[in-house]
Amino acid sequence: MLLDPGMSLTLRPMRYPAFFERYRDAIKNTWTVEEVDLHSDLADLGKLSDAERHLVSRLVAFFATGDTIVANNLVLNLYQHVNAPEARLYLSRQLFEEAVHVQFYLNLLDTYVPDEQERFEAFAAVENIPSISRKADFCFRWIDSLGDLKELRTREDRRAFLLNLICFAACIEGLFFYGAFAYVYFLRSRGLLNGLASGTNWVFRDESMHMAFAFDVVEVARAEEPDLFDDDLIAQVKAMLAEAVDCEAQFAEDLLGGGVSGMSITDMRHYLEHVADRRLAQLGIPPLYGAKNPFAFMELQDVQELSNFFERKVSAYQVGVTGTVTFDADF
Repeated sequence: MLLDPGMSLTLRPMRYPAFFERYRDAIKNTWTVEEVDLHSDLADLGKLSDAERHLVSRLVAFFATGDTIVANNLVLNLYQHVNAPEARLYLSRQLFEEAVHVQFYLNLLDTYVPDEQERFEAFAAVENIPSISRKADFCFRWIDSLGDLKELRTREDRRAFLLNLICFAACIEGLFFYGAFAYVYFLRSRGLLNGLASGTNWVFRDESMHMAFAFDVVEVARAEEPDLFDDDLIAQVKAMLAEAVDCEAQFAEDLLGGGVSGMSITDMRHYLEHVADRRLAQLGIPPLYGAKNPFAFMELQDVQELSNFFERKVSAYQVGVTGTVTFDADF
């Protein structure tokens, strides 16, 4: 089974072709940091109010290390326990994408924060800024939750692995990052920082695929071993998401505490609750909050084929295909 100990190396016969298709889809969505022009944002930075400047500063500080934390968990906890080579192909690709995201945010800091000392402080935010430190502590606690576990021998081992996987997919990539994206798209809705929003479109697409793959793994493991996904695990998932919402809500209070016109702390809390309910729905778990999305500007982001006439390139771009191409009805 998928979570059995070992390291299967055989791609034929392929046990989980859907994972291989996830990998193929990810390859089609290759992008590079050099394609994102952030310099167009420099004039906008001078237009921001003090409260908006604080928002951007905190957002950049979170971006500085967020994807590195996800990559660490992928290497330390996920790759060794998903026992299917086609699934590990996707995880290898995801690790590459996390590296691209890290490079993108490094480029973001270099462009937005020319002062070297300020950039150093941004990278140290997980230690020095309470609202970011709390989120980092949440992440580190779940990275450490598997400890030195080398094999998933027992039912409890497998449940611990599933909780770690769900945490990083639903809470970190699916909630912390989605909260960050909301600030970016709010600024874009006001005609600000379109370069950042353009790059974020690519990151958003990648993160959506990361979540989809992780939830596929959960679904397969649940089908193979139904007893793992019991009422106790569901209660733990709900408690985990509720804590993540509280962490991200504290971050919102930090970002929006100076009074950002058009985006309130209350609305941000409702948005986070709405996103948390969606993650639970993806796991087949009843909602916690029953919250609606208060941000109309985020509705577009639920559509995967994003495009914008005023961007230099559509976000739905896929790399060229070499060799024989078959055109089907979808074309």
